[in-house]
Amino acid sequence: MTHHPVRTLVVDDDFAVAAVHRGFLDALPDFTVIGEAHGGGEALRAVDTLHPDLVLLDIHLPDISGLEVLTRLRARPGPPVDVIAVTAARERETVRQAMSRGVDHYLVKPFTRTAFLDRMREYLARRTEVQRLGPWLDQDEVDQLLHHRPRTALPKGLSPVTLKLVVDTLRTTDHDLSAQEVGDRAGLSRVSARRYLEHLVTTGKAEVQPRYGMANRPAHGYRLT
Repeated sequence: MTHHPVRTLVVDDDFAVAAVHRGFLDALPDFTVIGEAHGGGEALRAVDTLHPDLVLLDIHLPDISGLEVLTRLRARPGPPVDVIAVTAARERETVRQAMSRGVDHYLVKPFTRTAFLDRMREYLARRTEVQRLGPWLDQDEVDQLLHHRPRTALPKGLSPVTLKLVVDTLRTTDHDLSAQEVGDRAGLSRVSARRYLEHLVTTGKAEVQPRYGMANRPAHGYRLT
């Protein structure tokens, strides 16, 4: 899958603050700022015109509140747009309403550049995770989406994308596969495929059993549990 930069609209009533946020995003090659808006109405028009993937949304806007903008964004037809609230509003009820109206993250001002970049990277990791999921989700995947839970950290050197490829490869057959067979089907080396297969066995998502092939040489067959 080819990943394009996240097309981002920055919404803040303060021109200087909007410029700062734009500058922060310039440090992240996976994001590109396609526009700025400084009021709620302007933000809604910009979304209709520019079709961003992500809106960084202030709550305190001069015409209509960011909460109302969020409500209208969620009610509009067409592809959904992600929204991260970037605001000084920290009242419990405001945060609760933002969550209930579908905000993806909530970043409270003031914050450091590092905190901002960390939150954007968290968002990007979750966005990538959502995009790589298949059309049908298991309970673990549903829980991750609902609760913003990251997947359990993989051992060093293992990639979530490649792990998903190995799992999908095992799902394509009703019998066990050797590491070599998985590697051939997934475009991986046998050694690399075996590392992912052993991780699946360790985490209880796959099982392994002896197989005997030519010259009665033992091998291992893997299948999902």
